[in-house]
Formats: sequence, C-alpha cells, structure tokens
Amino acid sequence: MADDKKKQEDKQKKHAHGEGPVTDAKAHAEAKKAGGGGGKKKGARDQKGPKTIQAAEGKAASRGEHPARLGIAYKEQIIPALMKDFGYKNPMQVPKVEKVVVNMGLGEAITDNKLIEQAEEQMMAITGQKAVVTRSRKSIANFKLRENQPIGVMATLRKDRMYEFLDRLLNTALPRVRDFKGVSVKSFDGRGNYTLGIKEQIIFPEINYDRIEKIKGMNITIVTTARSDEEGRALLRYFGMPFRTA
Repeated sequence: MADDKKKQEDKQKKHAHGEGPVTDAKAHAEAKKAGGGGGKKKGARDQKGPKTIQAAEGKAASRGEHPARLGIAYKEQIIPALMKDFGYKNPMQVPKVEKVVVNMGLGEAITDNKLIEQAEEQMMAITGQKAVVTRSRKSIANFKLRENQPIGVMATLRKDRMYEFLDRLLNTALPRVRDFKGVSVKSFDGRGNYTLGIKEQIIFPEINYDRIEKIKGMNITIVTTARSDEEGRALLRYFGMPFRTA
C-alpha cells in the first residue's frame, strides 16, 4: 500500500518536471497546479499585455500630463472673466482661439530654390511641426512667375501646439523686437480675427542667428470664434497680447 502511494507521488513529480506521463486525470490536474501551469509560448497574448498597457498609459500621460499653460489659463481664468464682462449665460458662448496660421512668403524663391528649404527648417523650428510649401496658382509673366511654383511656406497650429506657440510669441518673441512699443489694435478683420506682421524671424530664440543667410518676415493670423472685433480684442488682451495704448 505504501509502495503504491510512493510510486504515484514519483509519477506526479516526474510529470511536473516534464519527465513522464500521468494517466490519472486528478493526478494530472494536481501536477499541473504544482508545476505552475506549464510552459507558455513565446509571443503569447499575456506576455504582450503589460507592454500594450504601458504604451497606452504613456500616450495618455503625454496627452494630459503637461498641458499648455495658456490652455489651462483659458479654462480657469479667461472664460469666467469674459462671461462676467459680456454677460454670457453659457460657457459655450465664450469666444476661443480656433487656430493660428503662420505664413512666410518668399518672392525671391523664384530665382533661388534653396530659400524654400531654409524656410521649411526655420518654420519647423519656430512652430514645432512640418511646414507646407505654398505654390503659385497661375503664371504671371511680369513677375517671371510660373504656375505651381514654390513661393512660400505656412503652418496651421491647433490645440496644445497652438497655445504653446502663442505662449512663446507673447512672452518671449515679441519682447525681443527692436524698439517694441506694442502691436496695433486696428489689425482685426471685423470678425474677431487678428493678423500680426513680423519683420524678422530672428526674434524667436529657436532660430540660430549664425546660420541665417537672409532676414525673412512672416504673417501670423490668430483665428477666433468671436463675433466682433471687441470680443476678439478682449480675448487676446486676456491672453496677454501687448496692444499699443496710444
């Protein structure tokens, strides 16, 4: 009796280590439990699971861990202030910045194609995203311009990237303008959108002055959902736009 029990225990141990079969179903279950569930295939789903979860958490953290400073200020400070000033009853009525369009026109690129490549690199450094090359729509003989010829670069910024660009523009770039006295209040288009002209791209600290071959200007258009210039002006003033007082 004791010998049979000892033989059965030896069989279970051998099966747990992969050394022999177990014919009894109960013994097979016990041996499987003692062996930790057996070996797992390489590339099984439970091995990929932790990496997938970790990647998803990383993406979520990158979206919400470091939000734009102006985006937080708009939600927490600017919306209540505008609701109080204009008497809005619903926060959805409050105007907001929809997008920022940065455009750099290069008329000299007709004769020098290298200017487009340099402008693309500079626009990418300033805005943080790849620029789009703008092309001519028709041929003009007096300007030696052909149809579909590269004549500039532009970038359209939205959401966090837009707020980060506005933060750098208002707090870092504009104070570096030579003899800066503020921006004009009259540059609105009648629908709350504001266009700002910059004569030198070197006011942005991302541009390396030693690598600049030519000074280029650019237009920055801030598109808002404001219904009037007064609302757009109040919105940009709360963001910190340094309007000229006189």
